[in-house]
Amino acid sequence: MDGVRFLQVGDDRSVTDWQRIHNEIVPPDPLTLDEVRERAGRNRLELAYQGDTAVGNSTVRPPTADEGAMVIARVLPAYRHRGIGTRLYQRGLEAARAWADDRPVETVVLASNEDGLAFALARGFVEVERYTLPGATIPYVALQLRG
Repeated sequence: MDGVRFLQVGDDRSVTDWQRIHNEIVPPDPLTLDEVRERAGRNRLELAYQGDTAVGNSTVRPPTADEGAMVIARVLPAYRHRGIGTRLYQRGLEAARAWADDRPVETVVLASNEDGLAFALARGFVEVERYTLPGATIPYVALQLRG
């Protein structure tokens, strides 16, 4: 894990790096650069770099009237099981808890992402719902942090 640094999304390079990781891990729901920029304006988007290579990203969404704060951590498959996702998640969880008050912290994982689902379950998240977006074939798993 030496050489890992974290950067909040802000400039064009970080927007592009964040988009690339998202689109590789969530291929059924690719985002454009403009969509990433829009998300960066309302959410906390962060990147993890190993040296000069972006290897992971995270999203922290503030709570809404109907939902708790959301934390999503993604790490490219070649860089998993090195603690990078744990650090991204912990950083995101800290921000989410600051926003969430007593409301639950949530996450969502593409059902085909077995590593991501195992990661969330190992950290105390429990499945609350599965849903499939219109036109998609792979469902998402919505989870809430318990405990």
